[in-house]
Amino acid sequence: MTTGFQLLVLLTAWGSAITGGIFYAFSSFVMVALARIPASAGMMAMQSINITVLNGTFFAAFFGTALLCLAIIVLGLIGFGGLSTWAVAGAAVYLVGTIGVTMVLNVPLNNQLAVMDVNAAASADAWLVYVRDWTLWNHVRTIAALVAALILGASAMGRG
Repeated sequence: MTTGFQLLVLLTAWGSAITGGIFYAFSSFVMVALARIPASAGMMAMQSINITVLNGTFFAAFFGTALLCLAIIVLGLIGFGGLSTWAVAGAAVYLVGTIGVTMVLNVPLNNQLAVMDVNAAASADAWLVYVRDWTLWNHVRTIAALVAALILGASAMGRG
């Protein structure tokens, strides 16, 4: 692998690790904390998080890494730059496990939460289901991002 492509793969591994770290924080303590407080407060906090996460800093890490993954996959498939199949596999894991799961599973859950009345009686039960389901899929995103980071990092170091 050329030095330029090694740098591309390392940057992608770094972005994947950052994204995995963000997801890990939510899985390990943010969602647990939100589930411990009254449902209306947890719902309001998560509704606010879902609005404030839509920012350039998060998008740069999350979607910027996805763009780098796409570049690795395209360049790897056409055989350019000596990218290994491991680099392509790591990029695919990130795209499917983080971007795919986010768009197909977590975002629809967030959209459902956004329109819930936090003071409605039925909302407390809906909140418990949301926390359970959202956190489950966030675990998947966390694992995918961190596994992708490991695969990409190993590939960049010539171990894959």
